Amino acid sequence: MTAELTRHQELPRTDDLSSLPYRLGGVIRHVVGPYLRWRYDLTIHHEELFPRRGPVLLAPNHVGLLDGPLLGATAPRMLHQLGKIEAFDGMQGKFLHRAGQIPVDRTTYDTLAIRKAIKVLRDGNVMSIYPEGTRGRGDFRRIRVGVAYLAMVTGAPILPVALLGTRLPGGSVEAYPPRGSRVDVVYGEPFTVERVPFPRRHTDVRAVADQIGDVLRAHVQAAVAATGHPLPGKPDQKDPDE
Repeated sequence: MTAELTRHQELPRTDDLSSLPYRLGGVIRHVVGPYLRWRYDLTIHHEELFPRRGPVLLAPNHVGLLDGPLLGATAPRMLHQLGKIEAFDGMQGKFLHRAGQIPVDRTTYDTLAIRKAIKVLRDGNVMSIYPEGTRGRGDFRRIRVGVAYLAMVTGAPILPVALLGTRLPGGSVEAYPPRGSRVDVVYGEPFTVERVPFPRRHTDVRAVADQIGDVLRAHVQAAVAATGHPLPGKPDQKDPDE
C-alpha cells in the first residue's frame, strides 16, 4: 500500500473523493493575473516564502470581494479555495466548480467541504481558507477553527497572507477598489502545528486556532508597518451572509 493511499484512508477518509479539477483554473490565472496587475498598483511582497511544492494551507485575511480572485490569479501556484455556498448558484456555480473551488455551507458543519479540503492537502496541493470566515476588518481579531483543524489533520504548513487595499477604508464589502488603487499582497513565513491523529477534541482544536491567530495577527500588523498600507477598518456593511 502506497503512502499516498494510506494518507487518504486515515480519518476522515478521503480515498472515496475524486481530485478537484484544475485546468480551467490554470487558464483563468493566465488571463486574470495580468489584468489585475494592469488594473491596480499591485505589489507582491516576499513571494519567495511561498513553498513551490507539497501541501500548503494558505491563510489570508479577508476584507473585500477582490481577495479571492486576486490570490487565485497571482499566487505562484494554483489554489483551491473554500467559498460560501451562496456563490455557487447557476452558471457562476458551474464555473467555480470547474475551476476547482469548493462550496461550503457556513450555517452548518459541512463535512463534505472539509473532506474535499483535506484531500487537496493530502494530494500535495494548495488550499486557501479564510481563518476569519467572512469579510470584515481583516485584522484576524476573530479566528474560526477551520484552519486549525485542517492543519492538525494534514500537517500542512500554514502560510500567512496579508491583503491590503482590496477594500477602501470604511468601504463596502460588496465593492471592488477603483482602478489604479494601491494593493499589497504580503506573504509571511510558513509555520506548522503538531499533527494530531483522530480523535481531535474541539477544545484542543480551539486552542490551536488561538495560537494560529496570534501568528496571523502579528503578521498582518508587521505587513502594515512594513508597507505603510493600513487596513481598511470597519466596513460600512457586513457580509450579507454572515
